[in-house]
Amino acid sequence: MNHLVVVFLKLLSILPYKLLVSIGYGLGYIAARIPGERNRVVKTNLRLCFPELNTSEIDLLSKQHWRLLGRSLVEKSIIWLGSKKQLSDMIEVKSAVDLASGKPRILVNMHFTGIEGSIILSALAKQEGWPRTSGFFQRMKSPFFNQKIIEWRNRFGGNSIDRQGNSKQIIREIRNGDFIIIAPDIDLGTKDSEFVPFFGIETNTITTVSRLAKITGADVCMMATTLKADASGYLCEISEPLKDFPSLDPITDTARLNQYFEKEVRLRPAEYYWVHKRFKNPPGNKINPYDPSI
Repeated sequence: MNHLVVVFLKLLSILPYKLLVSIGYGLGYIAARIPGERNRVVKTNLRLCFPELNTSEIDLLSKQHWRLLGRSLVEKSIIWLGSKKQLSDMIEVKSAVDLASGKPRILVNMHFTGIEGSIILSALAKQEGWPRTSGFFQRMKSPFFNQKIIEWRNRFGGNSIDRQGNSKQIIREIRNGDFIIIAPDIDLGTKDSEFVPFFGIETNTITTVSRLAKITGADVCMMATTLKADASGYLCEISEPLKDFPSLDPITDTARLNQYFEKEVRLRPAEYYWVHKRFKNPPGNKINPYDPSI
């Protein structure tokens, strides 16, 4: 069965891009209309973050999100198995910094539906003279696909680092001038985390970016991969280094990142990864908002 899935992904990756996108939109249309836990999670997140929207508006935004999520899921066939040319045609890179400078740099990514578009950095690294790209990955339940996806993500010379991996390895990668991509806008548990505002909600958030920047002296640049205005593909944008970052307080730094994320999400709310249980670890004795009994 596992090998059949790989064959199916390979078949998807060779389809004309416009057809692939249409298939993704169709899958998203269907998924948005199937009752289930993830649909409930999406709407719960939207209600929490946009209390000013009524039920009809939440439902519409949810359907728009599922449409884009469906697209991004089938596009993973190109992300994981596609050629460098396919990736270059699908994703454009625009950077405010010289990526070939060798300066220690942390790229702070966020969970838009196009998040894995960051693989374009490793795909183009050799021809552009960029350093190796290292990114964190979350272990999958399937050992087969856990290994496969690591291989696919690393096929251009990138480096996938286990989130539970060796911190010394991460620090060494940064100091060597390799790109380290971190997406801290998900709930990874309460270890090394603090509660800071996100859409006005005290949200459990890892402080990794601030701590690593302080240890390594690396520049911290924001990165986001979002749909182009005409939806023909994606734009991976990298900002200038954040000023006065890190500060003396990692909690202040982490809150600053969350406010940046919120600002970006408000510009394109349908693209954010609402299927994640972002608020699953509330502070104090507050009730988990995803509890089905609520």
